[in-house]
Amino acid sequence: MKAYPKLPEFDYVKPESYEEATQFLVSHAGEARPFTGGTDLFVQMRDRLYKPKYLVDIKSLEGTDQISFDPSQGLTIGAGVNMNRVIAHPEVREHYHILAESAESVASYQLRSRATIVGNICNASPAGDTIGACLLLDGMLSVFGEGGERQEPLSTFFLGPGKTTLRTGDIVTAIRFPVPLQGLKGRYLKLGRNQLSDLSIVGVTAVGYPEVGMQSGYRFRLALASVAPVPLVVDQVEEILGREPVSEDSLRQAAEMAMETSTPIDDVRGSARYRKLMVRNLSYNALKDVWAQLNEHAN
Repeated sequence: MKAYPKLPEFDYVKPESYEEATQFLVSHAGEARPFTGGTDLFVQMRDRLYKPKYLVDIKSLEGTDQISFDPSQGLTIGAGVNMNRVIAHPEVREHYHILAESAESVASYQLRSRATIVGNICNASPAGDTIGACLLLDGMLSVFGEGGERQEPLSTFFLGPGKTTLRTGDIVTAIRFPVPLQGLKGRYLKLGRNQLSDLSIVGVTAVGYPEVGMQSGYRFRLALASVAPVPLVVDQVEEILGREPVSEDSLRQAAEMAMETSTPIDDVRGSARYRKLMVRNLSYNALKDVWAQLNEHAN
């Protein structure tokens, strides 16, 4: 890819309200893009993947810089809250630790002081580190658009690499998570070409928690990154690890199912075959670690 010495020229727009921001984005459709941290967008602009005429800064709009937890309502993270604030937040670390763990794997501390959870989601990269945790924690996006405010479930948000259900003029104002599940444990494992600051070749997010309705007494969920056109939740894992007592054999069956469900491609970071094998290995390790955490908590 050709290297460019600087970003293309653009006009900076700082609206004073969501209504003003949406109206500007609609009236300049195809020319304007909203941004908060800009850590993905500026790289894409540098590489000339996007050449917007206007950048609409939404990070100072009402509520975007707030993060709050309510024991009866759950967790709300504004669109402008950077990842380091999420990682350090005491209620996040206590109740949504898998979110903090996955965010901590993103790039470097310096970049995380700009990068946001909402931005990571809206970039819609299949390799997004925090998306698996957000999916498994049943994240819901608050979106402001031409029709006013609405809630957008994360489970149906992703349509393809870089593609989402957002429409022209839409602004994601926050992501909300329901009240944390009692006893939930999680693990995020990421394989990159180096230990720091690299996109995942394979990313695996696993969670588990006590569930009376399951034969095993537990419900497990697993999400994969970098191995399908969109972030992938492997629903069959829940069935395999819920129908009978959890064992070494059932953990390996679940990991095999994750490998079979994945549809990676060959690229400069790894072959499809290598990725599939790593899905199996990392899924097994993540699920086994979650199972060990649940056992330790039970004892």
